[in-house]
Amino acid sequence: MEFLLQLLPIIIYILLIILLVIGIILGIKFMVTMDKANKMLDDINKKIDQVTPIFDMVNIVSNKVNGVVSSVVGTIENLSYKLFTKKKKRNEESEDYE
Repeated sequence: MEFLLQLLPIIIYILLIILLVIGIILGIKFMVTMDKANKMLDDINKKIDQVTPIFDMVNIVSNKVNGVVSSVVGTIENLSYKLFTKKKKRNEESEDYE
């Protein structure tokens, strides 16, 4: 019994040392993995920064085309409104004379 009382703390200390070593190894591997992920994210950010001006240009062109199309549609709408209102006025005037 006395032998177990002396052996048990030694076994616990050895297991704690092994656990500490495993924790240190996992911590180092985690740091290496985080460094790789950080490098990859930096690379992705650089590529995104290179592509951003293209999207800005597409956005500008899209806004210009939208403005032109809106003005054309507005002009056509106004012309058709004027044509139909003139026809209605002419029809009303002709009905008044009858």
